[in-house]
Amino acid sequence: MNLRSTPLLVLLALLAGCTQASDDAGRWRPRPGVSWQWQLSGRVDTSVKASVYDIDGFDQSKATVAALHGKGRKVICYISTGAYEDWRPDAKKFPASVLGRGNGWKGERWLDIRRTDVLKPLMAARFDMCRDKGFDAVEPDNMDGYKNRTGFPLRAADQLRYNRLVARLAHDRGMSVGLKNDLDQIPQLVGDFDFAVNEQCAQYGECADLKPFVEADKAVFHVEYELPTSRFCAQSRKLRLSSLEKKYELGVWRKSC
Repeated sequence: MNLRSTPLLVLLALLAGCTQASDDAGRWRPRPGVSWQWQLSGRVDTSVKASVYDIDGFDQSKATVAALHGKGRKVICYISTGAYEDWRPDAKKFPASVLGRGNGWKGERWLDIRRTDVLKPLMAARFDMCRDKGFDAVEPDNMDGYKNRTGFPLRAADQLRYNRLVARLAHDRGMSVGLKNDLDQIPQLVGDFDFAVNEQCAQYGECADLKPFVEADKAVFHVEYELPTSRFCAQSRKLRLSSLEKKYELGVWRKSC
C-alpha cells in the first residue's frame, strides 16, 4: 500500500459517503401510520384530510400535483410496471413479444419482465413523466407476475431483478418507490423500497407479512375492498398500517381506520 495516497483515498471515501447520504436524505420517506387517500378514478378531490395522495400518473396533471402540494400533501404516482394497458398513450410502443395473458382487468395483459431491454426505456419514460409532473413517489403496480399465469415462465429471480430495476429507476429520479403486494419477496426487497402498498392482506390473513417494512420505519399503505373497517382496523392499528376501506373502482369514497 502507498501510505502517501491514504489521505486522498480517505477523503474520496468520505465524499462518496456524503453524496449518498445527501441523495437519500433528499428523498421522501413516509413513516408508519401516516394517513393517505388512494384515488385512481374520477376527478381528484383535493379536500380529503389525508397527508398522502396516491393518484394516476397518466390521468392527473402537473397542476393537480401542485394543488395537492399547496395543501401540504405528498403525492404518489400510480403507474403499471408489470402489465400492459391498452388505453395508455404509450401503448403502441409495447411490442407484441412482451405481451402475455390477461391479468383479469379489461385491456390489461401481463408483461414479460425478463425483457428489460424492451421494458427499461419504456418504464424510464413513464418515471420521467412522474418526476416532471412533480410527484414525490411512485406506486408501481403488478409487481408479482411470477406468482400468476402470465404466459411466460417467470421465476422468483426474474421478479427480484425487475423489481429492483423499478426501484432504481425511481431513486435515480429523486422519487421514493413502494413495493406493491409481492408479499413473499418482502424480506429480500424491503431494503430496496421506501414503503409498501398492499391490497386485502386482512382478508387473506397476510398483514403480518408486512412487518419488515414497519420495523424498518417505512409506511405500509393498505386497503380492503370486501371487509368493513370493523373487521381489520384493530389489527391495522396494532401493526401500525395506514389502512383504508375502499370500493374496487378506487374513487373518492373511503373509510379510514
